[in-house]
Amino acid sequence: MYQFFVEPGQIQDGKIIITGGDVNHIRNVLRMKPGEEIAVSNGIDGREYRCGIETFTENEVICSLRFIKEDAVELPARIYLFQGLPKADKMELIVQKAVELGVYEVIPVTVRRCVVKLDGKKAAGKVGRWQGIAEAAAKQSKRGIIPQVHSVMGMREAVEYASGMEVKLIPYELAEDMRRTREIIEAVGPGADIAVFIGPEGGFEPGEIQMALEAGIEPVTLGRRILRTETAGLTVLSWLMYHLES
Repeated sequence: MYQFFVEPGQIQDGKIIITGGDVNHIRNVLRMKPGEEIAVSNGIDGREYRCGIETFTENEVICSLRFIKEDAVELPARIYLFQGLPKADKMELIVQKAVELGVYEVIPVTVRRCVVKLDGKKAAGKVGRWQGIAEAAAKQSKRGIIPQVHSVMGMREAVEYASGMEVKLIPYELAEDMRRTREIIEAVGPGADIAVFIGPEGGFEPGEIQMALEAGIEPVTLGRRILRTETAGLTVLSWLMYHLES
């Protein structure tokens, strides 16, 4: 079943009005007809609104609400992925897969070993593209919300942004105790805000690791092998998803 996102104000009195680019997609790409059922989310409450297409206007798809599916699809905790900017188009893959795994927000972080350097205008364009990828992934994976891709931060700003979160993790090759890592993951409870810091291809510099440790960010190990930046964050997200949904 196809899923679309609307603003809360577009769901009123048993009617759901779809506007924007989704109108063309529903009518001309999917070639859907009146009577067919779609799923709609407002991106806020996590609920799925099942509705039937009533009619098309030039700029709208008008639907009638059939029922609301209350089953929670979102993780019972909010995961913030602080991703060191990788090379090439790896960030697109990271955003897509992180959304599929249940991330709440993706924060691109520029650190000393980042090869990619983004200025203001270029950064805004990239973030806009990543946000579009997040929305498409949210639709595909039937998410109840569209995770936000935050504007690019520096390391110090990112550490400050995470300061109020209950759980803060940073995979680090010198953190060798897998038992301690398992204890940390298993202690995460529902309702927690979780920060996961992932370095770029060259990893974090010692000074950046020290900054994180002084801020109470817990070092964890991902095993005996060195993982690529696009694999490391998805590994932690997978562990957390498994634990939170078990």
